[in-house]
Amino acid sequence: MASWDLAVTVEDLGSDAPAVTLSVASDLHVGGVILKLVEKTQIKRDWSDHAIWWEQKQQWLLRTAWTLEKYGIHADARLLFMPQHKPLKLGLPNGKTLRLKACFSRPVFQTVMGICKILDIRHPEELSLLRPIEEKKKKKDKDSAEEIYDLTEVPLSSASRPLLYDGMPAHFADSPEMEAVYKMLSVTQPPPAPEVIAKQYRPASVVDKAHINGRWLDSSRCLMQQGIQENDRVWLRFKYFSFYDMDPKYDVVRLTQLYEQARWAILLEDIDCTEEEMMLFGALQYHISKVSQSEPQMVSSNAAMDDLDSALQSLEVKLEGESSSASDMLENLTAPDLNDYLKIFRPKRLTLKGYKQYWFKFQDTSISYFKSKEESIGEPIQQINLKGCEVAPDVNVTAQKFLIRLLIPAPEGMNEVYLRCENEEQYAQWMAGCRLASKGKTLADSSFQNEIQSIRSFLAMQKKSSHGNAPTNDESINTHSLVSPRYHKKYKAKQLTPRILDAYQNVAQLSLTDAVMRFLQIWQALPDFGLSYVVVRFKGSRKDEVLGIAPNRLIRIDLAVGDVVKTWRYNNMKQWNVNWDIRQVTGEQSARSKTLVSSNMCLYSSLIR
Repeated sequence: MASWDLAVTVEDLGSDAPAVTLSVASDLHVGGVILKLVEKTQIKRDWSDHAIWWEQKQQWLLRTAWTLEKYGIHADARLLFMPQHKPLKLGLPNGKTLRLKACFSRPVFQTVMGICKILDIRHPEELSLLRPIEEKKKKKDKDSAEEIYDLTEVPLSSASRPLLYDGMPAHFADSPEMEAVYKMLSVTQPPPAPEVIAKQYRPASVVDKAHINGRWLDSSRCLMQQGIQENDRVWLRFKYFSFYDMDPKYDVVRLTQLYEQARWAILLEDIDCTEEEMMLFGALQYHISKVSQSEPQMVSSNAAMDDLDSALQSLEVKLEGESSSASDMLENLTAPDLNDYLKIFRPKRLTLKGYKQYWFKFQDTSISYFKSKEESIGEPIQQINLKGCEVAPDVNVTAQKFLIRLLIPAPEGMNEVYLRCENEEQYAQWMAGCRLASKGKTLADSSFQNEIQSIRSFLAMQKKSSHGNAPTNDESINTHSLVSPRYHKKYKAKQLTPRILDAYQNVAQLSLTDAVMRFLQIWQALPDFGLSYVVVRFKGSRKDEVLGIAPNRLIRIDLAVGDVVKTWRYNNMKQWNVNWDIRQVTGEQSARSKTLVSSNMCLYSSLIR
């Protein structure tokens, strides 16, 4: 085949260096082009990380066995020969910035895996990269004072898990500077100053939240294809809120960074919570800050001993399971009885009716209520199927308010129901039963008692302290660093301090690890946890709307008033299809419920990616 000239720019020669011209043929494979380039530059170095980037097509030529003809490359192609791993500024959930080498040639999903391997974060599938929000700079020298932790010298490893030394990855034990980086990653930061919180961007509406969600990088495309260049800044954040196997022994960095992201979500009001919950979050932050000064980091034991302990524990569980499996099976065949008098309220427009007391009976995943206990052998007034419903707490222990808010799926939308319990014990049992039923589980499930215990612990933390010597003031506490700005305006510091310290008495005995885990558990129990927003346009509509994507449902929100217009439960979905070419999602509900009002949604930002 006839030869022709191909110009390739070699990044290592400098930006002012002319392109290297090669004489090639169309049947020459990409590996041959790279070999000719290396020979012509006459630079002796390791070229194994280099690859060719096709600028016009925004494509890496990673298949070195493919010929130029197969790729469709001609003499006018603008090709760059450069490293696949380049420095990248990485903003962490704790507000610190790292500079490390990331892969620019692989999909973002694989790039995040490489980053998490360096940082010793398990389950990288939970995280992704986000374009930072542009901040208005008032002074030019602000960024120059920012501390950037450098990890560019960490060698790239192909091992699935880094070698550990003294409880941390070996590359962090090379020098005192590297140990300081690991300490920054694994130790919780002190509460931020009020002025730092005030400077942070806070979304004012669901539209703002949707625009932030649109900044996520596409996990199926590489950084170069999305306009990210060397030394650009991106944020590393937890994106998929379905956490698996959180173990404080192995997940020191993962838990610390997750705590930091959850804390900022609370402080910036990215997720709603009640006033009592905010005081509890403030108390836990205060406690974690105090304990972290005495306990430098969460427990991270020797890897070899961990493996031995894990093996022994697995053997013990297996032996116990074999001996008790028969008794457990018999115990699980009979579900505990859950019957009691509760008060029910169905809020409707233009109604003044309050709570009415009935006899309630829990059976499988449904609750039935009767006029009285004596009439419970007959037909109920109504039976409510809780499978697929939304269960949210509305609790104020101080005011003895124990409400369970239920959103029941219905053909015309969601029916709202409130159940009022008389005391903590009744609330814990019925709340646990409703939560299990919403997931399709019965009271016979083995997790029922654990759920009750978890709710009891949560209520105990909200109780007013019974200690007579509980301090009502503490000069070391800065309440404006522990609660969101909404409460700065609502209360003075001298009003917030005793309330936070009162909640602190209930968590003061927790270890650092237990306090962080408790903070995350309460955060995950919030009604809006895991809810993401996307700007969409429904088929047949000319106006933009917002679609909320939750772990168990899709929510259609009207931008004009901000109200929920329609909810689609995943368990009612028969099928749905995604067409990335025309950016359209089509959903279809099962035959037992009505079809969607508008089932075709053209998304401006991707749902799944």
